Amino acid sequence: MSLTCLQGSPLGSGLILIQASCTVEAMVRIFLIFLVLTLLTSCATPVPQHTQDICQVFLQNPKWYKAARRSEKKWGVPIPVQMAIIHQESHFTAKIKPERQQLLGVIPWTRPSSSKGYTQALKITWKNYEKNIGKNRSRSDFSAATDFVGWYGDQAYRRADIPKNNTYALYLAYHEGIGGYQKETYLKKKWLIHVAKKVELQADTYRWQLQKCEKRFQRKKFFWGLS
Repeated sequence: MSLTCLQGSPLGSGLILIQASCTVEAMVRIFLIFLVLTLLTSCATPVPQHTQDICQVFLQNPKWYKAARRSEKKWGVPIPVQMAIIHQESHFTAKIKPERQQLLGVIPWTRPSSSKGYTQALKITWKNYEKNIGKNRSRSDFSAATDFVGWYGDQAYRRADIPKNNTYALYLAYHEGIGGYQKETYLKKKWLIHVAKKVELQADTYRWQLQKCEKRFQRKKFFWGLS
């Protein structure tokens, strides 16, 4: 009960009525806060149910195709490559972060890195991306995620001459940094080479699937729910 609720209140039964009124007011405020938080949570884009099938991913989230296509036209990195990298990094989860490390094996401690969101981009890398495009964007926004992957692929092409459709090399550069890729730091990480090959295979699968369904997403009426 807030002290402001008692200001100017009489003694006796009047105080009881004011206390009841304050309690109801507090409950209403708590309910409204809970309602707002619930609505915000429900508005978050759900994780696709069939992440191995790019056609199903885009059917569940039609705007994602539009975002990936826009990035492809802007940066030249194919849609399947973008989606395979995002799939590997976050499995299309908007707000995912690395698990916290544990102090003494029990106490939750700091996170191992500042990576976050669909792309798992580090904070410093994301800031560099924002500076390059001239505006702030959220790592939890899928449109920003596809644009970031496209931008990074374009940087890898310009600085390390990596073809924009070479998923294997792009993922190695994505993970190690373009400088690390040029120094071939990945050669000492057999597990990373294995993951890069898996991402390459995923992109090939997405490419094959998209050939069968992309025309459907390109129709304007699809975005109005008339497909």
